[in-house]
Amino acid sequence: MAGLDWIVIAFYFVVLAAIAAWVMSKKQKDSEDYFLAGRNVGWFIVGASIFASNIGSEHLVGLAGAGAESGMPLAHYELHAWIVLLLGWVFLPFYARSGVFTMPEFLEKRYNEKARRFLSVISLVGYILTKVSVSIYAGGIVFQALLGIDFWTGAVLTLIITGIYTVAGGMRAVVYTEALQTIILIAGALSVTLIGLNHEAIGGWSGLRSIVGSEHFNMWKPIDHPQYPWTGMVFGGAIVGIWYWCTDQYIVQRVLTAKNLKEGRRGAIWGGFLKILPVFLFLVPGMVAFALSKEGVLQYDSPNEVLPVMVRTLLPEGFRGLVAAGLLAALMSSLASVFNSCSTLFTIDIYKKWRPEATEKRLVSTGRLATAVIVVLGFAWIPVMKNAPGTLYDYLQSVQSYIAPPITVIFLLGIFYKRINAKGAMATLYIGLLIGLFRLTLDTITTFQGTQFTGFLGSIAAIPFSHFAIVIFVVCVIIIIVVSLMTEKPSEAKLAGLTFGTLSEEDRAINKNSYSTIDIVASLLIVAVIIGILVYFTG
Repeated sequence: MAGLDWIVIAFYFVVLAAIAAWVMSKKQKDSEDYFLAGRNVGWFIVGASIFASNIGSEHLVGLAGAGAESGMPLAHYELHAWIVLLLGWVFLPFYARSGVFTMPEFLEKRYNEKARRFLSVISLVGYILTKVSVSIYAGGIVFQALLGIDFWTGAVLTLIITGIYTVAGGMRAVVYTEALQTIILIAGALSVTLIGLNHEAIGGWSGLRSIVGSEHFNMWKPIDHPQYPWTGMVFGGAIVGIWYWCTDQYIVQRVLTAKNLKEGRRGAIWGGFLKILPVFLFLVPGMVAFALSKEGVLQYDSPNEVLPVMVRTLLPEGFRGLVAAGLLAALMSSLASVFNSCSTLFTIDIYKKWRPEATEKRLVSTGRLATAVIVVLGFAWIPVMKNAPGTLYDYLQSVQSYIAPPITVIFLLGIFYKRINAKGAMATLYIGLLIGLFRLTLDTITTFQGTQFTGFLGSIAAIPFSHFAIVIFVVCVIIIIVVSLMTEKPSEAKLAGLTFGTLSEEDRAINKNSYSTIDIVASLLIVAVIIGILVYFTG
């Protein structure tokens, strides 16, 4: 990094600090203002926040590395824009109608208090194992590879810079700084893609295809592929995707900040459009890096270093600083989002249930303290990830594949099938979680001890994580239906407005009046683009 680069980076952080300071100057009246930005955010900010929350460390470090190492198969996860549309069109009306702060709170309304408590705890544990630890770890890698700063120093810097404005400013600070970060991120990553493609050693898109070969360009791997079978990528990926985009507090909290249902749905549509971009912002640069390494232009020690090394090596002074700022922006937006979601889950779903008499001021201060605790636990899990095989993105998707299926089932069937009851939901959560933790334990033992299991355990460990997600999902569907049908029906009064089968005429009218032709056309356009990409990348 040269002097001009540091000036650009410093200027970016000054602008970011100014926005955060402006937001923090707006006094937070209550917990709704702190955790959901007063439910007064427009569709553009909602969509940008969805994108910036999602496009974080796993993309900067992991997805670009996956593009270099294996090419396009993981693009299936990045084409989940159609699932973001499901959030806006299918799930959001139920969430908005119920007036909830959190997803566990919705489960209490749909099922019972035990379901709420269970999901709160599992979500917090999942954030520690994935989002918090991954973001801090990736921050250390980016600082080390891009700026030459020691790994742990970089991780701590990422944490401190993000934590200050997140803890002080709450959700409003998060969503408004994410709007700026989205613009910088897209501009920076797109610049790396274009400059890399036009490098003389590659010579454009056709040159890239020629150098890396058809295997890297093929999204559709055979069913028996050990890592990325197309069946797992499509169906297993969809199971994880519905959990992540439609039921996870981390993402859904963004649309809950919207002024109304119409703004929230349009925010989801805008976020769905932006969600298509990572294929070209991160996977393609990863393949460019692979091509440049084959041509002897670029060298990297680990796939996780691909994007930072490209920025440091290929870009001119000054512009390099702008792109570096974009990468740091994505890291911080991802971490800021999970900080706020963790504090919301703990404060609203755990602490407030324990201390119902707590004042609004006390709830906000408790949320800030909860963030600090989550951070410490996330740090403690980093050594596991440093020893995990493959790319950071592989690690993240595998853990999510073990956690997501039972949660997907209880939300999906809970909305579409009114006969599902609390006993069926709890049986599904308990058994599904045990199966997922069993597989995660096998993976962890293999990672740390190098143990190669044989027999039955070996067969379980050998199943690709995406296929294992399908196995858990099918088991959970059977459990929730059988247990629900064998026990009492849930009360119709309790379910009013929470399932498709219990919507009133007024509910249907409100939903119908919340969208127009332009929303439908925009959604169909996104689906058409996704189909086009799926057809193009067939090797």
